[in-house]
Amino acid sequence: MGMTMSQKILAKHAGLDSVREGQLIRAKLDMVLGNDITSPVAINEFCKAGFDGVFDNKKISLVMDHFTPNKDIKAATQCKQCRDFAGKYDIKNYYDVGDMGIEHALLPEKGLIAPGELCIGADSHTCTYGALGAFSTGVGSTDMAAGMATGEAWFKVPAAIKFNLTGKLNKYVSGKDVILHIIGMIGVDGALYRSMEFTGEGLKSLSMDDRLCIANMAIEAGAKNGIFEADEITEEYVKERVDRPYQTYKADPDAVYAETYDIDLSTIKQTVSFPHLPENARVVDELTEEVKIDQAVIGSCTNGRISDMRAAAEILNGKHIAKGVRCIVIPATQKVYMQCIKEGLAEIFINAGCVFSTPTCGPCLGGHMGILAAGERAISTTNRNFVGRMGHVDSEVYLASPVVAAASAIAGKITGIS
Repeated sequence: MGMTMSQKILAKHAGLDSVREGQLIRAKLDMVLGNDITSPVAINEFCKAGFDGVFDNKKISLVMDHFTPNKDIKAATQCKQCRDFAGKYDIKNYYDVGDMGIEHALLPEKGLIAPGELCIGADSHTCTYGALGAFSTGVGSTDMAAGMATGEAWFKVPAAIKFNLTGKLNKYVSGKDVILHIIGMIGVDGALYRSMEFTGEGLKSLSMDDRLCIANMAIEAGAKNGIFEADEITEEYVKERVDRPYQTYKADPDAVYAETYDIDLSTIKQTVSFPHLPENARVVDELTEEVKIDQAVIGSCTNGRISDMRAAAEILNGKHIAKGVRCIVIPATQKVYMQCIKEGLAEIFINAGCVFSTPTCGPCLGGHMGILAAGERAISTTNRNFVGRMGHVDSEVYLASPVVAAASAIAGKITGIS
């Protein structure tokens, strides 16, 4: 029986010729990731277990991104604990204020993840790196602790869903619209503990940033991971960033899938997910009600890359956000921040009445930099719109692409652009 992309990577890292759905394996890790929220818990467990060393100080990444720059004493204490741990064990990939970025944008940018590699992270959106043809998934902080010490983790081999992509995206339609469409189609549990595997001629229409966005939100369909077949676009991206050998994997022709979906990208339109689940997806130009907004957020590990900044700036250029609307623009990394300055995007945002922030997760998880009050609505390029996700339980979050978020900020209500 043939194997899927994910199964091949897991088999390789477990030292096995093949694996099957449901099999329990122990596999070697290429990267273990934590942030300022999850790492302190992992460090506590690491110390409690009596570990006195890490398996490889170059294969652990600690990124201070959720509450940095520190928003309060507790946040400062958590970051200090991570900083002390990184110093004690000489962790090479430790990123703090000034050189950090949002973790799931920073690691691909730094070339810390390559095709065919196996990564775990104590953050659910670690599945982002599947865009590069890697197997990456979120785990608990206890698994992170064990991974840092041993370089291994247990996995149950997932079944897979195949997404055969054809066609080409239309103007002002992006990867965010694709994944919101898919989640709207299969539901938030439609890929529960399965691998979402993307292939087909339509991949040529998707930039690496589109793929990173789509893989990032695989978890919002309940998936164990999302993964893209590596191609020329993948190779072009990693050749400038990765300086070590790596291997790409394609599914066997006789690989078994739980389900297969054929998706013509040319049929996908600008999409918004209404509260309070990502599956509540609606096509923007088919909305019948007026949805006024109080805030727009453009950024996050989902849509804070330079292409997202450029897309938003194109819409905002020469215009101003509506009276009574707050628009927060958050580039995902320092490199993206600098590009925004060099290309004049920062000036466009500020002239349009936006706040232009240092990289941070900030408002995405209701942390800081844009908390919502009761009764307020935000349109956001983030990945979750659960009850109370960005503030008060009586606030509302609408998920959208940077283009739709920018257009809505100008209009003061949810709208698209043609």
